[in-house]
Amino acid sequence: MSYAPFEAQEQPEQPRMVPPQPPIPWAVYTLIGLIVAVYLLSILLNVLLGQGGFFQPSLFVLLLLGAKENSLIDGGQYWRLITATFLHGNLIHIFFNSFALYALGPECERIYGLKRFLVLYFLAGLGGSVASYLMSPAPSVGASGAVFGLIGGLGMFFYLSRAALGEFGKAQVQSMAAIAGINLVIGFSAAGVIDNWGHMGGMVIGALVGTALAPRLSVDQRFFPPLMTRAYPPWGTTATVAVGGTLVLLALLLPGA
Repeated sequence: MSYAPFEAQEQPEQPRMVPPQPPIPWAVYTLIGLIVAVYLLSILLNVLLGQGGFFQPSLFVLLLLGAKENSLIDGGQYWRLITATFLHGNLIHIFFNSFALYALGPECERIYGLKRFLVLYFLAGLGGSVASYLMSPAPSVGASGAVFGLIGGLGMFFYLSRAALGEFGKAQVQSMAAIAGINLVIGFSAAGVIDNWGHMGGMVIGALVGTALAPRLSVDQRFFPPLMTRAYPPWGTTATVAVGGTLVLLALLLPGA
């Protein structure tokens, strides 16, 4: 009896699983671009108006472009509470704020989504400016209040979802608390140079808005393997509008420091 030789059948190549790439954080990159563009404009005006060198815009130029100045805000120039967040006093100032936004912003934008991220960022920036306006008479500029708001927003997300995220979530809460604490200590060690009221105001508003807008992650044990689910509180939008309205009323009704 003879047997036909066994011929191995060539198996089709299995497609490789390519992990999905995270979305590009367009809002973060756009904000950094605007901050850099405004800084370059301030330097250009500084040179054209004979106000100084290439790296540190003068107070005159900063006020011209919209720095937070209490007497001018009292006179009705409330837009300064927002425009101040795009201005920076020198090269070191813009470098650290831009780097912090680059480091924290993409994660925050991916978690909250583009629209919620922008609401969080601008309300935190407004909150920092309003706190500085109410508590500090000194002129002020910088995106620090908004950046501290991102710290508050990220901290609240990880805190609210710590059960679903396990040890990673707890570690992230501790990390956000450490970042906030270290920066506040640095700020208070340089009182008079750093706007600590703006930092604290931004972080508090960021935490409040983050509580309202952050997605809640939970593990659905009815499936195997368990599914991670995401939900938003139904009162989130109302609470966010209330926070924004309160900031506007504080700026309109209360005198600055």
